[in-house]
Amino acid sequence: MVTGHDEHGSALFSSDEVVAPVELALVPGFQSFELWSTASTPSIPDETGSPGASAYFPAAGGSVFRVVTFPPDTEAIYAPDFDFAAALQEAQSKVPDLVAKLEPDNPGMHTTDSVDYAVVIEGELDCELDEGRTLHLAAGDCLVQRGTRHAWRNGGGRPARVAFILLGGTRR
Repeated sequence: MVTGHDEHGSALFSSDEVVAPVELALVPGFQSFELWSTASTPSIPDETGSPGASAYFPAAGGSVFRVVTFPPDTEAIYAPDFDFAAALQEAQSKVPDLVAKLEPDNPGMHTTDSVDYAVVIEGELDCELDEGRTLHLAAGDCLVQRGTRHAWRNGGGRPARVAFILLGGTRR
């Protein structure tokens, strides 16, 4: 649900859309619901922003609000005839800036120019940082990720769902 203002400046509920997830054959069970994004700092009353996200990571001053389902790592088993090249091409077309940030030699590891607020909604997963530093998170736990190199790992037996709010920054 999104709020807005009518022609007289009164608050109203302006839209209630169902958002289809971004899904990737490369990561079976992964779903990213792109709920809202802004390209720059909003001014109030705000008429900027839109459902979805034009990029996976926000530009400086922009924001992205999404909910992500991380499947258990054990579900990343591919059939013998799995077309990895086609799956990678699909991921590059759907989330090119995410694929560009992923480290080929360290699956899942990436560094972003954003401050990310993460709230675990259900399930459990780990946030891995440099040198194997790991924090286990469960439903209700929150993490502020401040532009660090990290990866999300789900070593459990069921999917984990996390709400993220990303605020685009400028790296020094």
